[in-house]
Amino acid sequence: MKNSSVRVLYIDDEENNLHAFKAGFRRQYEIYTANSAAEGLKLLQSIDIHVIIADQKMPNTTGVEFFQSISETYPDPCKILLTGYTDIEALTNAINHGDVYRYIQKPWQDLDLSNTIKNAYDAYKAKVDLRNKIAELEKTNDELNRFIYSISHELRAPLVSVIGIVELVKMEGLFNSSGEYWPLIEICSNKLDYYIQKTLQYYKNNKNVADHIQIDFKRLVDDLVEIYAYSDRNTNFTVNVNQPSVFYGDLFRIEVILGNLISNAIKYQKEQELDKKVNIDVNVNDNNVEISISDNGIGILNEHLEKIFTQFFKSKAQEGSGLGLFIVKEALNKINGRIKVSSHINFGTTFKITIPNVK
Repeated sequence: MKNSSVRVLYIDDEENNLHAFKAGFRRQYEIYTANSAAEGLKLLQSIDIHVIIADQKMPNTTGVEFFQSISETYPDPCKILLTGYTDIEALTNAINHGDVYRYIQKPWQDLDLSNTIKNAYDAYKAKVDLRNKIAELEKTNDELNRFIYSISHELRAPLVSVIGIVELVKMEGLFNSSGEYWPLIEICSNKLDYYIQKTLQYYKNNKNVADHIQIDFKRLVDDLVEIYAYSDRNTNFTVNVNQPSVFYGDLFRIEVILGNLISNAIKYQKEQELDKKVNIDVNVNDNNVEISISDNGIGILNEHLEKIFTQFFKSKAQEGSGLGLFIVKEALNKINGRIKVSSHINFGTTFKITIPNVK
């Protein structure tokens, strides 16, 4: 019985082969034939073909060359090569680059070629189904991310009001008037605000298109230190910025990267340390910016160094969402940056990042 849903295109410059193929398989498949690569391309432009069969030895272009020429424009159809002579190098290159699903020697055996077409069509369906599933998952993931962003954004408005009320209580001298209740409210509010901000960063980092603007690193680093230093005023910062060159980059992602690293440098200090230090060195040139952020905090175990950029990874000694360094790595990937980390337990950690100058 003819399976009209499977459309097969056979390209060969020998008319006898075209007639023999059509006569042998017209009851099983919907057959289209062409006597040149150019004619085959015209058919591809007008018909949704599932399986393409081409003879290797044709005038003007070989079967392998034809498959390579259409691989980007028509990646889905499975491609079968018919060859009546041995050209191992061409076949090897074609198969390795994914341009050929399988090759069959001429003269073909009907059963062998029929089975190959069936298998090729199954591979075609699997490829298309997989792409459709990926598209569905991406759509679902996007909807979920937008939902999380919306909820997080809505939650932050009343939370900021609560934090503002705590600040008013402090100003009126009533912060310690009710035992530990106000301090507890402040701690919980700040922690919830931290989680919400990390969630918003994660969403924006995935969605935002790079917007390259001129960046003044002295002003940027000073502003970030001022923002994050409130959590521990006992930490001493040393900032050295050497920027003889104009730098253009993605300000949003660079702020996210530096903000997370500075926040961690403060957060993971030793509680009993009397001389808490964070050193920030920035060197800008025409090609890139190199930034080093080091602290004398608790450090990171060697076995954790390869895991710290993994989503939701947290060691037993660490608090937080487990998103900070993951967001840092993802943001760097989007702007072609690199990061290295070195650490010694109880002596501190150093992060070194390099970001291209896109001016």
